[in-house]
Amino acid sequence: MSKDQFKTRLQIAKNKISKKNFYKKTQNSTSIGAAFKLSTELVSAVAVGTIIGFILDNTFDTKPWLIIIFFFVGVVAGIINVIRSAKKMQK
Repeated sequence: MSKDQFKTRLQIAKNKISKKNFYKKTQNSTSIGAAFKLSTELVSAVAVGTIIGFILDNTFDTKPWLIIIFFFVGVVAGIINVIRSAKKMQK
């Protein structure tokens, strides 16, 4: 086997190994990352709902009713998003 053939075969082997490692890293997420994602989805949905309620309360002068209503709408939307994401993670 010549030196050029050896270099070619070595490069092919390195490419195969790096592709395998790349796919392993992208497919497996850590449990801390998954927990952070789920908690962020829940908190952001509640925050957005509350902010929308606050803006509408100031617009229609109905304090505190729309804040309370949209807070609970945000909670429900956040829980639905968390359940949906958890089902995707199980697949």
